[in-house]
Amino acid sequence: MIEVESVLAQLDICAGEFRFPDLGHGYFSAVDARMHLFRDPKRWALIVETVGYNPRMGNLVDVLHVFGNCLTAGGPGFANEGFLDRVENMEEIDDEEEYAGEAPVVVRGWPLVVDMEPGKPLEDVFRALVPEHRDLLLADEAELRSRIPADLPKVLQLEEWHQPEDLVEWPPGTSETYQQIAEVLASGDISRYRPSLSPNSHWSNWPDSGQL
Repeated sequence: MIEVESVLAQLDICAGEFRFPDLGHGYFSAVDARMHLFRDPKRWALIVETVGYNPRMGNLVDVLHVFGNCLTAGGPGFANEGFLDRVENMEEIDDEEEYAGEAPVVVRGWPLVVDMEPGKPLEDVFRALVPEHRDLLLADEAELRSRIPADLPKVLQLEEWHQPEDLVEWPPGTSETYQQIAEVLASGDISRYRPSLSPNSHWSNWPDSGQL
């Protein structure tokens, strides 16, 4: 049996150790996010992707935060192999953290043309890719399952949700979102996810992200 309390306890521990998704992270300008829930009667896994531009890392990065009771590698939270660089030609498009404007943005071998003037901040360039190309920026099936069992069924995928803004004051266990997610993971009943709070996971709701 999967218990709601055990799911939330793991998430709260990770939040306290700064291994939980922070959409307002000071080093990452938020670009996109997605959540995946996996379960069977005995096993559960939760993966939260946060895509952001980090000039210190020199790339647009999809960070996989992986939680569960059946992880096949590493512990709950993020791991080094879960930082996925997305842009293959940063040297062509980056002019001191602004768009050089001389080349398309190459993601997974696909040259993506951006309707953006030279000199625009790179985070704005990457955000402009999301409406048409977000599946190239987010994880594919192999990447998602790199730390969870290949046969674990996916039961729910969220494109938006309400994320706590202050994980110190309001850890996941106090959040309506994660309480309901834990209920889905414990029961397998996706109707347990019935949010009453407006989603805020879109990058526009996190203006302080990337400001450090």
